[in-house]
Amino acid sequence: QGGIISPILANIYLHYVLDIWFIGKVKKECAGEAHLCRYADDFVCAFRYKRDAERFYHMLQKRLNKFGLALSLEKTNIISFSRFRKYENNSFEFLGFEMRWGTSRKGKDIIKRRTSRKKLRKSLKNFTKWCKENRNKRLRSLFSDLNAKLRGYYNYYGIIGNYESLNQFYRITKRILYKWLNRRSQRRSFNWQEFDKVLERYRILKPRIMEINQLEFEFS
Repeated sequence: QGGIISPILANIYLHYVLDIWFIGKVKKECAGEAHLCRYADDFVCAFRYKRDAERFYHMLQKRLNKFGLALSLEKTNIISFSRFRKYENNSFEFLGFEMRWGTSRKGKDIIKRRTSRKKLRKSLKNFTKWCKENRNKRLRSLFSDLNAKLRGYYNYYGIIGNYESLNQFYRITKRILYKWLNRRSQRRSFNWQEFDKVLERYRILKPRIMEINQLEFEFS
């Protein structure tokens, strides 16, 4: 637990415990379509019929117990998630994103994705801690590290449809950074106009969508 090798071992283990079992047994016994999407120990299953989902839920607990694993009950539930029932406003979280049904600019039904509120709060908390610990660095070094952090954040969360959440993160991090730079010991404080000039000078990365629309890319 906690080592670099742990995710690799977990992935191999769950491939046999879950993936192969789902394809070889669960799908064959379902009345309708069934799909599994897994990354490490986080996974989502989709079923056409509610009775298949409920049956799988009970089977899953027994399957995991057989191999000494346990299902996280507080993180596991069955929801109705259908474009024909969008009025129910149901959503779920997966890999740091909140998924919900919406409508595209062309009027088509799409699954909209945005940064989950929980992950956004955690990222801002970690950023505040980083600012507090690094505020007395030389500005060139500090902003170089900051850009590396922002680049990593945009690379992960910069998916199509998530610009609003990216921009929210950027706006709040600016306020946090402004606060802590003005608490540097024996250093001159910034006003907002001066602070914006510093951001421009060190070319702070602004929010951007990194995901490529594969269909447009391949067939345009």
